[in-house]
Amino acid sequence: MAMITKLLIALLCFSLLVLQLAEADHDTVSSNLAASSPPTKIDCGSACEARCQLSSRPRLCKRACGTCCSRCSCVPPGTAGNYDACPCYASLTTHGGRRKCP
Repeated sequence: MAMITKLLIALLCFSLLVLQLAEADHDTVSSNLAASSPPTKIDCGSACEARCQLSSRPRLCKRACGTCCSRCSCVPPGTAGNYDACPCYASLTTHGGRRKCP
């Protein structure tokens, strides 16, 4: 009987330890999510104006850029390329599989 009691106490202590570790891990994940705040809103109009200034079709470029900017909250620097600066912007595609964002 004493052996079963000691076993139950040890099992209870082990269970409490596992529960404590799981709760600590959950708190860590929650604090990391809070620290990585959602992307801040940028002025898409001026960012797309700069991005599309050399485009041969500026109105089309600004419209597409504005859509991408509103979804991703970022526009890559420069007038072309630099997609690595904004992976979300680079990942958006049309139904045909071409890049949506200029």
